[in-house]
Amino acid sequence: MFLTQVKTFPRTEFWRYILGFIIIAAFYFIGQAPITLAWVAKLGVDELQDTVQDQLYFIFDSNTTLFLMLLMFVITLLGIILVVKKVHKQDFVTLVTSRKKIDWKRAFFSFGLLAIFVCVTTFIGYKASPQDFEWNFNLPKFLGLFVIAVALLPIQTSVEELIFRGYLMQGLAKFSNNRFFPLILTSIIFGAMHLANPEVRELGYITMVFYIGTGLFLGVITLMDEGMELALGFHAANNLVTALLVTSDWSVLQTNSVLKDISEPSVGLEILTPVLVLYPIFIFVFAKRYHWNNWKTKLFGKL
Repeated sequence: MFLTQVKTFPRTEFWRYILGFIIIAAFYFIGQAPITLAWVAKLGVDELQDTVQDQLYFIFDSNTTLFLMLLMFVITLLGIILVVKKVHKQDFVTLVTSRKKIDWKRAFFSFGLLAIFVCVTTFIGYKASPQDFEWNFNLPKFLGLFVIAVALLPIQTSVEELIFRGYLMQGLAKFSNNRFFPLILTSIIFGAMHLANPEVRELGYITMVFYIGTGLFLGVITLMDEGMELALGFHAANNLVTALLVTSDWSVLQTNSVLKDISEPSVGLEILTPVLVLYPIFIFVFAKRYHWNNWKTKLFGKL
């Protein structure tokens, strides 16, 4: 089972997890070097220090900025692999799933389910309120975005899943000897990681309900399915399809997407609906397809 298998790992001392997080964090900061050096080369050190963070993302075209931003996750992935294999002497597959090998069919099903949902709801939103969107499609720029997004965005989302639903959840389960504590704590930390997103500054801290709720949803489907394949596919579809379809001036991903949302940002049902309505529906679909049972033990039981 996904969390109980941690008891069989050869090297799970507390100091190894501390060292592991330090190494992963170091690789993450090293991964920021390419975009930082690019900014320095463009602006110089003095002007870079005087430039507001949000303005830095518009120094290069959006495709270049996206590429440089996503490179940090490629480098972070190398750090995660190093930690799992060298610090813990652990098979990398065990960080992803309790199955003997990664079930890519699960990941693709989850990806396809959400991708179709996002495409349909975006089309409905565009037809219902065309005044809230403007046509943003530019074929050469979109093709560049498509290549970058398809190649790198799944790595970005996978790195987040490997850290939160994998390494952190398994480590916390090991030392707390239960399932609910790592589920809740990883969801809160996952939400807190998004505090610097422009959506939070634009809409307020109420958006943390969405981010923490999303972390909780991804954690639940990971524990119930005994692996993070569904979470990997779901997270990848959310970021990739959204990046290709819709952008806005206040979203974290500034892309050459098909549409641009020009509506006045506001907090409404779109914050609560995913958490209270859509995520439970997705959980129901997954539960029926994969015959989940023993919910109490898998979510609240001890290891």
